[in-house]
Amino acid sequence: MQPAGYAKDYASQLIIFARLLDAALIFASSMLCFYILRPYKNFPDYSGWMPNGYLNAVGVAILLSLWWFPKFNVYRSWRGASLFSEFKPLIYAWASTIVGLIAFIFFTKTADDYSRHWLGLWFITAFAVMGLVRLLLRMLLRQMRRRGRNLRYIVLVGNAEKCIDIAQRIDQAPWLGLAVQGYFGENDSAKNHQNIKQLGQVNDLIEYLQTNAVDQVWIAMSLRDIDTIEALNKNLAKTAVEVLLVPDILGWRLLNHSVVQINGLPLINIAVSPINGINVLAKWLEDKILATLILILISPLMLLIAIAVKLTSPGPVLYSQERVSWSGKRFKMLKFRTMPKDADLKDGSPIWGQARSKQPTKVGVFLRKTSLDELPQFINVLKGDMSIVGPRPERPMFVEEFRHEIDGYMQKHLVKAGITGWAQVNGWRGDTCLKTRIEHDLYYIEHWSFWLDLKIIILTVFKGFVNCNAN
Repeated sequence: MQPAGYAKDYASQLIIFARLLDAALIFASSMLCFYILRPYKNFPDYSGWMPNGYLNAVGVAILLSLWWFPKFNVYRSWRGASLFSEFKPLIYAWASTIVGLIAFIFFTKTADDYSRHWLGLWFITAFAVMGLVRLLLRMLLRQMRRRGRNLRYIVLVGNAEKCIDIAQRIDQAPWLGLAVQGYFGENDSAKNHQNIKQLGQVNDLIEYLQTNAVDQVWIAMSLRDIDTIEALNKNLAKTAVEVLLVPDILGWRLLNHSVVQINGLPLINIAVSPINGINVLAKWLEDKILATLILILISPLMLLIAIAVKLTSPGPVLYSQERVSWSGKRFKMLKFRTMPKDADLKDGSPIWGQARSKQPTKVGVFLRKTSLDELPQFINVLKGDMSIVGPRPERPMFVEEFRHEIDGYMQKHLVKAGITGWAQVNGWRGDTCLKTRIEHDLYYIEHWSFWLDLKIIILTVFKGFVNCNAN
């Protein structure tokens, strides 16, 4: 049998040590903040470390932290999780502790006995210190795992191809401290593969677990094999190993995939919009603020364009066309008119693309080449119809056509349509490959962030306006 990891053997003692360490850090940071502020604040007279009232407050906070931190799963294993995932429950737990302390101070009517500056500085300092300790511990553990210490031993259950893929991913991340012993499955094509070896058939798994030290069993099967998974899980319940399910969805198109719980019900997000929660507010502020500033800056230019359009051809200055945006919502997208009226119709029906076969006005040629005809869409942004950055919208009749012809086409409507986008700044606009454009749109949705939006806006300024495909 292989030796079990030190951390696993002494897990309960390590958790007790971690809780005591956090209590010590909370106390030490309270003293540090007190001594930093002492030259500037009129603290009451005291003997010892701090005034008795302050020591009482620290004691209450430590007791509350001993209660709240485990409730927020602060001391669970964070192997393989991101730093943000580890820090999030810590800030929630520490904030709850401080709120509890403030409630205690309020109900005991002792608020005037404490410095608000001390409380605020203590809250920030304690979190920073506890976070720094966790960061250093994370770095130490990563180095240990790279050297073969603090490992978790894993066996896989599934077909050879999937198990090879998992083993390769684990090998590429030695800092995780995961060691794959092999796999159990019906297909032995991976038996001599350098990353993994076959340990037997699925029915041999329980016997292997009884004679070998295994920390985790990863079930890597298709969701079609749910009956097999259920039977396997029932047998594994008779052992003392951790069981994880790796659903075979890696070949699917996944957009912002994650695992969430709703009222205790586990759900797998396969394709969801990144614009949810606080991101809705962030995207709204980004659009409203930037659109307002841009419209103020370009208003003289828009006035000149409007005069030029009106003087060079009969008809309205602006041209509106029904398009489809977020969740299939329809809206009227605005442009400066660049062609004679009804130039986009053939026998009374709309024409997709074929920009070069149409006959724009003389001013229209320039506006389309420079994309200046798109400027009125900032008004659409202020109205809430569009975003500054997002997939370009299409007309309803073509949406209905393309949704059946192009895989993933409708998923571009998981976010608002935009004036510019990842496809446009990469040259995929006008009469270019629609499938490639959709691939870029889906990349944007999967990797959305404020900084990606900012990057696209900057790239649009330098290479998004004038493009050989803009006609």
